[in-house]
Amino acid sequence: MSLSNSQYQAIMRIYNERQYQDRYEQELRRQEVYEKLPQVKEWEEELSTLAAQQARLILAEDEKAAGEIRERIRQLRGRKADLLTASGYPEDYMEIRYHCPECHDTGYVNHERCRCFRREQMKLLYAQSSIEDVLKRENFSAFTFDVYDDSRVIPGLDMTVARYMHQVYDWCWEFVENFSRKKDNLLFTGGTGVGKTFLTHCIARELIDRYQSVVYLSSGDLFDIFSKNKFHYEAEEETQDMCQYILDCDLLIIDDLGTELNNSFVSSQLFYCINERLVRNKGTVISTNLSVSMLRDTYSDRVSSRIVGSYNIVPLYGDDIRMRKSLK
Repeated sequence: MSLSNSQYQAIMRIYNERQYQDRYEQELRRQEVYEKLPQVKEWEEELSTLAAQQARLILAEDEKAAGEIRERIRQLRGRKADLLTASGYPEDYMEIRYHCPECHDTGYVNHERCRCFRREQMKLLYAQSSIEDVLKRENFSAFTFDVYDDSRVIPGLDMTVARYMHQVYDWCWEFVENFSRKKDNLLFTGGTGVGKTFLTHCIARELIDRYQSVVYLSSGDLFDIFSKNKFHYEAEEETQDMCQYILDCDLLIIDDLGTELNNSFVSSQLFYCINERLVRNKGTVISTNLSVSMLRDTYSDRVSSRIVGSYNIVPLYGDDIRMRKSLK
């Protein structure tokens, strides 16, 4: 996944702050040692002078004199280390200490992003997904088939709700596994409490853990952002950035489509969002209580046509899971 420029700059600001903190803490340790062991400061000043002399001698190709300087430097460093340890300090106490010893707090190792950069990237993606806390509770690890009815047969499918959910579970994992090379689209339909939102959380958690950018919005929040961008209700630049991120993120999840106050503006913006993400080859997951025919009636033929032609439609069946849990 390619970070947007603002995302990349946000992460690099973290590294710049770390480097500043590294140098600041090193300077505090150096001043502490200088106060207790003034001899160390004198030796360091002499070492700095000797290093400059050595560099000039090497350029002048005077190997003998450079070798003598090199030996003097070795001796002074040894004395410094001995004095530090004798005074109760580690030998490297005055050296800079990095949060990440692999990249030295630059974020890169051999021009490749360090593992610590990936961790910061994941933290950023979680924060920007807006559902970080929810994903700690609702994910594939927490998924259970016990909440689904294994006695009720779904008409026309000749399988129980629980058995059908095994199939849906596999489809969701397939969506995740193929996402890096195939930005697919899903539409979850079904009544209240059948598990649509939980499944979107499972997908979001897994893809964020794989460094994909995910934006999760209720339909009301989505159209509120588009409205603010269109009519400049709030900070224009910030809203424009959010709209751009909605269109550019790897996966956009629109939850509870159909619960917002619908009008011609909403219908046009929904088509724009869906169509634009298809053009950009970005994945989208939508959950809704509406059937496909109801989507057509609620929005437009253009919207339903795009969804039917470009989304894998996954209907969910059964009773309200929350009600089933409360009755057990």
